[in-house]
Parts: sequence; structure tokens; C-alpha cells
Amino acid sequence: MQAIAELSRKADIEGITHLVVASCTGFMAPGVDQIIAKRLGLDSGIERTLVGFMGCYAAVAAMRVAQYITRADPAARVLLVTVELSTLHLVEATAVEPLLAMLQFADGATAALVSAEPWGLSIDGFFATTVADSSELIRWTIGDEGFEMHLSGEVPARIATALRDPDTRDRILHGRNAAGIRWAVHAGGRSVLDAVETALALPAAALAASRSVLTRFGNMSSSTLMFVLADMMGGTVIDHGVAVAFGPGLAAEGFSFRNA
Repeated sequence: MQAIAELSRKADIEGITHLVVASCTGFMAPGVDQIIAKRLGLDSGIERTLVGFMGCYAAVAAMRVAQYITRADPAARVLLVTVELSTLHLVEATAVEPLLAMLQFADGATAALVSAEPWGLSIDGFFATTVADSSELIRWTIGDEGFEMHLSGEVPARIATALRDPDTRDRILHGRNAAGIRWAVHAGGRSVLDAVETALALPAAALAASRSVLTRFGNMSSSTLMFVLADMMGGTVIDHGVAVAFGPGLAAEGFSFRNA
């Protein structure tokens, strides 16, 4: 609710027609989407979509849903919310791997307005790809004490290998020079950002927004990419940007963006 209140100070959120919520750190029924709608006093007939359990790239999936809605109905005004409470799932552990997995993550929530109006960022060119034979590298299971995160140390290297693959690069870059793109990369961890920077041969400052969000807030799962985009919206004009996030699968999802 605080994230939505902050959004309302920057944009007019009256007349919301659709609500899209992304979260992977909890289950509840009625869902968090219904709770948000009730607290905001939205019409009981508002169309709601819950993007659940897609991990760190869920913000991309939520954005895709919101963009498709506005394409189908240019009058639509979509409230997009991400909320992750990763610290709910801290459990007692002494082994290094589960400790590192748990300590990577933080809590965070974001809110955005998606519409057909020509202001803010223009979003298009969605893409998705899955790294072969990598489904065991990031796993989120339910154990006796709650959710259990399994995060392999191989993830950064596998991301780097995937980004060097010509087919994957073409899917993301569409023939453009990676160094000439404004990058909004999910801040999954320092090693993940290092892997992206190295694999794409990016200049040192290319991932400054992602590194800043990681330093200030940590990895907030699906909310992280939205924090990065928010930081970039207040900067210089963006003619061609690419947002990308990595998560369970091992998969990468993203989209192109620019100033509207």
C-alpha cells in the first residue's frame, strides 16, 4: 500500500480498470490482489490477474500482461503491483549453500501504472528464453518449515554462457550493439551482474542502476527490476533500452523500452 501511495504522488491512478499483481513469496486466499482492491476501494468488478511463483522475472510477465491489456483496450488503466516478502522464509541453517541463498534476498514492493497514454516509458518487444538442462539450478520448494530456496553457484556462469550464444543474443539484442543499449538488469547478485557485464562486453558504467539498487536494497525478487527501471526513468533520455531478469528454469525474460 505504501508503494501504491508513492505512485499516486507521481501519477493519477484514478479510474483503474485492471489490477495485475506479481508475487512468489507467499500464498493466501483471498489473494493479495483482492486485498489490494478492497483497501483501495476499487470497483468490485475490476479485472484482476495474479502472476504467482514465477520468481525474479515475474515483473516482466506482469508487465507483459498489462501491456497486452492496453493493446486490446486502449482506454484501460492497469495498476501493476509487485510484492515480495523474502524474509518470511528465513530458516535456521548452518550449511553454506542455503545460507547464501536466503541472504541474497530482501523484501520489496513496487507499483506502476500501465496505459496507452504517451508518457513515461514505452514498453515493447518482449522476449523469453530458457537455458537447456538448467532446471535444477534455481528451485523453490516447500519443506517442513516453509519455503526452501535452492540456488546453485553455477547460475552466473550458466547465464554468461547463455548470453554468449548467438541465438540468445539475437533474441535479446535484435542485431544491436550491446554497448549502445541502456540496460536494466535484474540485480540478482554481484556475480550475476558481473556475468552479464562480461558476457555482453559492456562498459563498466552500463549496469550502474542495477548495481545501485543491489547495494541499497538487495535482491527483492520480482520487485528488483521495477526498482531499476524507476531509477532510470529519472535520468537521461533513453532511445533504446533492454530490461532482462533471470529466474527459475533457468530462464531469462525481458523487453525493450524507451522514453515515450
